[in-house]
Amino acid sequence: DHQSLLSPDTQLSLLDSFARAEPQFDEYRGHYRQLQTLLAEHAALDTAETAREQELDLLRHQITEIKSANLVAGEEEEIENRYKLASNSKRLIELASAIANKLSDSDGSVLSQLAETQRLLRELEKIDSSIAQLSSAHAASVVELSEIARALSAYAEKFDLDPEQLAALEQRVSLFETLKRKYGGSIAEVIAFGERAADRMQKIEGRDAELERLAKEIENVRAQMNRAGEALRKLRTKAAPKLSENIRRSLRDLGFRQSEFEAKLSELDEPRPSGFDAVELLFSPNPGEPLKPLRAIASSGEISRLMLAIKSALAAHDEIPLLVFDEIDTNVGGEIAHAVGVKMQTLGRDHQVICITHLPQVAATAFSHFVVTKDVTRGRTFSNLREVTGKSRQEEIARMFGGKSESALKLAATLLKRQ
Repeated sequence: DHQSLLSPDTQLSLLDSFARAEPQFDEYRGHYRQLQTLLAEHAALDTAETAREQELDLLRHQITEIKSANLVAGEEEEIENRYKLASNSKRLIELASAIANKLSDSDGSVLSQLAETQRLLRELEKIDSSIAQLSSAHAASVVELSEIARALSAYAEKFDLDPEQLAALEQRVSLFETLKRKYGGSIAEVIAFGERAADRMQKIEGRDAELERLAKEIENVRAQMNRAGEALRKLRTKAAPKLSENIRRSLRDLGFRQSEFEAKLSELDEPRPSGFDAVELLFSPNPGEPLKPLRAIASSGEISRLMLAIKSALAAHDEIPLLVFDEIDTNVGGEIAHAVGVKMQTLGRDHQVICITHLPQVAATAFSHFVVTKDVTRGRTFSNLREVTGKSRQEEIARMFGGKSESALKLAATLLKRQ
């Protein structure tokens, strides 16, 4: 907390919290971010004329190349199958003709031999009618093989080995491969690339109209941002002197009787994500000393009390339910330590306050007192929390002073009675 208090963003956030300006800040920031997005779009579209023409030339070439191919989804597989058949047509004719010849056309063909076996089966059937089923099956096989022979002959005759058709198919397949290397892994991706290129070209060619549209939207959003920024500035301007006075009162309670404190608001040269303003917390701990930024304060004790004063001012204004102070009393002692404890005790009447301290003066002001101890069991360290009351608390306060001597116990009793 001590270091974050030195940050300009944290200081501005503290003022906004005191001013209850979170809704106005969120509205301003939303308009600011929208404006930055629109300005980036406008800048990207308003590129140099040479670069614009170069991109248009490339897009026109890509679109023309893809469009002139007359691509159809699903065409690639069909063309590649046709090319495969056409490029192997000679071998296909040879194979089909050879099979048909073996089946029916040559001397000693399969069908001529089957005709002889069919004749023998019929003669066998005349003697033993139980062979009739085998004879019928044999006859059916002869018919099927005859059909196969005729089909293969017709298959071979349909290939005319047209060189022009083969060249056209080969050229088409080559075009597919070229386009896929340039624009995508499939014809579908090439088609999609062409569509995107056409959309991009349309946007660039319609650049002037789009720039005009963006300029109008930028003007509108900038006006909204300015209105929100001015509303936020009014809240900050009104809250800054009130915050300063609240913190000055808290500082006086903490021993800075004649200190000065100011939340100084200044106007920025240009809008930023946080608004039109910057705030700097200025502090002078002693009379006659000029106000200085918090980062120029060397004493960590002063920073600790200043942090407590600021939290006190914010807590009273925003009704914060829980406040946690972790050794905020660092480098203070004596009456100042007691004043720190009393301030936290006052806060504790309206808020839940948890304070971690090593100072007896602070511990004595608490409504409830807990002690943290560490024990080692079987090689492991455990932290224990226990509440101390009555005599146990008096002894703990004395221990914090340095021992349990009679003088320490009396001093502890005196402190506890003061509360």
